[in-house]
Amino acid sequence: MKFYKIAFIFIFTQSIIAQENLSEQPNTVENQFNKLYKKSNNYQIYKVIKKNEYLRLQKSILDSIKAIKTDAAAKQVKINEQQKSITELQTKINTLNTDLTTSISKEDAISFVGIPLDKATYNTIVWGIIFALLAGLAFFIYKFNNSNVITKETKTLLTETEEEFEQYKRKSIEKEQKLRRQLQDEINKQRGVN
Repeated sequence: MKFYKIAFIFIFTQSIIAQENLSEQPNTVENQFNKLYKKSNNYQIYKVIKKNEYLRLQKSILDSIKAIKTDAAAKQVKINEQQKSITELQTKINTLNTDLTTSISKEDAISFVGIPLDKATYNTIVWGIIFALLAGLAFFIYKFNNSNVITKETKTLLTETEEEFEQYKRKSIEKEQKLRRQLQDEINKQRGVN
């Protein structure tokens, strides 16, 4: 029976301790003020609190304020670091975008006679030059063929003229020889007549 009494007392005290722990609220400033208010005594219309309770509350509040300030300072340092990191990353992004734009423009541009041109303009210029050279080549081939035909005709005419001239020369020589013979014959006749 004694054992049951001891067990009952033990269980009863444990349940009271558990209820006190459950009824104990978090250690916030508001809860500390409420707890102090409940512990204080009444004197007429005033509440009277013990000095040591007041000092304990004051110390608790100052510790809470100090912890909040420390936490706020740490968070501000972290915010500043993150802001600095964001600024550096933004600068890097801007630099990379500038470099990318420059690279794309360089990739799309070709230097032609020291002048940077985009690829479409460069292709137009190159094909224009190629077509101009082909047109010039066709023109010179046409002129060469015309000149060649004229030269061949001229050579043919020259050959014909030279042949006619040779025939004329032969005829002239023959005529001259004939005239000389006739002249010689006449001279001989005149000599023989005399």
